[in-house]
Amino acid sequence: MTFDLASRLAARRAEHLYRQRPLLQTPQGPDVMVDGERLLAFSSNDYLGLANHPEVIAAMQQGAAKWGVGGGASHLVIGHVTPHHELEEALADFTGRPRALLFSTGYMANLAAVTALVGQGDTVLEDRLNHASLLDAGLLSGARFSRYLHNDAGSLGKRLDKAVGNTLVVTDGVFSMDGDLADLPAICAEARQRDAWVMVDDAHGFGPLGAAGGGVVEHFGLGIDEVPVLVGTLGKAFGTAGAFVAGSEALIETLIQFARPYIYTTSQPPAVACATLKSLELLRRENWRREHLNRLIARFRQGAAEIGLSLMDSPTPIQPILVGSSERALKLSAVLRERGLLVGAIRPPTVPAGSARLRVTFSAAHSEAQVERLLDILAECWNRLAEEPETDA
Repeated sequence: MTFDLASRLAARRAEHLYRQRPLLQTPQGPDVMVDGERLLAFSSNDYLGLANHPEVIAAMQQGAAKWGVGGGASHLVIGHVTPHHELEEALADFTGRPRALLFSTGYMANLAAVTALVGQGDTVLEDRLNHASLLDAGLLSGARFSRYLHNDAGSLGKRLDKAVGNTLVVTDGVFSMDGDLADLPAICAEARQRDAWVMVDDAHGFGPLGAAGGGVVEHFGLGIDEVPVLVGTLGKAFGTAGAFVAGSEALIETLIQFARPYIYTTSQPPAVACATLKSLELLRRENWRREHLNRLIARFRQGAAEIGLSLMDSPTPIQPILVGSSERALKLSAVLRERGLLVGAIRPPTVPAGSARLRVTFSAAHSEAQVERLLDILAECWNRLAEEPETDA
């Protein structure tokens, strides 16, 4: 038996689904060098512009000088270093929860939380458009797994009526490819009626959403009773790396004792925790970042409507432009790049068939002039694309 990898790759190319990694040759920011080209980027999840902030960089350098560059072991052996502990306490305070637990990646945090809480004889219910890490966690948990219609509390309720054992309802807070918010008040109400827990992965909500940047839970005024399991990532608005789960004392202790992705992984470098402590301080202190970001989003949506772009219902820095076919999405992305803009084309299987899009993302580091430039070039390129026949569904 041989693996016919070449045919699989050729088929992916033919379907306009082949992916390539752009090589970033400068730090994160609006003006970047990618594959040798100077481009204005609207592709990063660095929503508050903290990934290249001088104070965050200095905190990491100082942390490395004091604590070294490696975690050395898992948290349960000897890898739980003072900066990790201090960051967990700061994140617990930030989220208004008794405790928080650090993970090396958001994928690991989601996998750990779901698989530690449910298993055979239990039920996990997830939004159809959840992030891949959440869907994989549900499938790997061994629990009865079902997906409800996107953001549809009624669809969730019907599945809750058939649930068995401990039941966990899992949703993104902000859906990463659409930019829309989970209808948490309705979802939590359905779950509470049937004694189910709710887990929210708010990877894209922390920072941009909420009066203090506390994300979608703060945005809706919900607490630990409505959302017992709250997950956040640190590589987006926080500008660093890693993730966390925040919740009750019993939840965090359960994860420490039973979550295999936590138990059997080396801790993140302590210097990263030092950097994150500084970025969390900036996130909480500098409200102007959220205010500026919201102005940019509002201006873009206004200008996009005037051009006639097909946007989605998103109040967040994620502003997808629906194109339809993968071929046209790639073509529009390429034309924009020719004009000096970096905007990624998102295609199946990341999004449903026929809903390929450009995923425009904004940062507090963008200027109003840069958004105007984006709109001007989009108007020109969109009109040109509209005149061309569509050959790929």
